[in-house]
Amino acid sequence: YRNSDIMKKQLLLIAVITIGLLISGCLNSTQEKGLLQGSVSIGPTSPVEMPGDENTIRCEFYEVRKIMIYDEDGKKLLLQVDIECNSAENYARYRVELDPGFYTVDINRIGVDFSTDTPALIEIVSGATTRLDIDIDTGIR
Repeated sequence: YRNSDIMKKQLLLIAVITIGLLISGCLNSTQEKGLLQGSVSIGPTSPVEMPGDENTIRCEFYEVRKIMIYDEDGKKLLLQVDIECNSAENYARYRVELDPGFYTVDINRIGVDFSTDTPALIEIVSGATTRLDIDIDTGIR
């Protein structure tokens, strides 16, 4: 009789612990991240660019620039994202996985750089891609 009671209590304890772990796992499960990506263009890259000039990407212009990811209010810097440049394929782009939520996206300004595309408030949705293309004006004239 006594061993039976001890065994029942042990089984009950195991059941309670198992249920607690299952509930805890459900409550703490992380949502699938979302993706922020876009293309980046920079120009002008020399004081005199004529219409129709072929504009081949020079990666050194992109290497020093970053895409800055801030909290929703734009006050706390969360990430600096490198711009991937491939001059052979003539593209520059960025890509970053983020938790679902709202973020402010900006650029790190080099000299007089500016962009009419940033700062931008974006929403990241679980499992979805948010696209923000950014055109950076170097101010070179």
